[in-house]
Amino acid sequence: MEYLTKQGLEKLKQELAERKKKRQDIAKRLEEVKALGDLSENVEYAQTKDEQSFNEGRIAELENIVSRARVYDHNGSQINQVGIGSTVIVVLKVGGKINKKLNQEFSIVGSQEVEPMKGRISLESPIGKALMGHKLNDEVGVDTPKGRQKYVIIKIS
Repeated sequence: MEYLTKQGLEKLKQELAERKKKRQDIAKRLEEVKALGDLSENVEYAQTKDEQSFNEGRIAELENIVSRARVYDHNGSQINQVGIGSTVIVVLKVGGKINKKLNQEFSIVGSQEVEPMKGRISLESPIGKALMGHKLNDEVGVDTPKGRQKYVIIKIS
């Protein structure tokens, strides 16, 4: 099972449609290249076959993900605990004190939607796992490469 947000699933479906269209373009190019003759020394043929192989692999992967997808959509309802699709603002608790200057915002998404530089983290990541199911003002411990960090949830949307 693959957990996704509604937007994430739509993005994967769009990529799948584009790759299926690209499949036709690659097949057409292969026919054109075959017409040129000796395939054993035809670099363009080899490159096009590689592109076809990659594209077909990605199509199979996307079809598998889409068929197993479980979409979470809270439909605008009040979010009172962290789940997939939640955006969470946390502050770091250092030495027993909350440091509001050290706040971070995370969006909890499925593994296919991860963009760490944009704060989009997987529900399977250490921070994502730790935050799941917690509520506003909960203190959450997370094991990180820097050691155990304590966060306090100050907003869930």
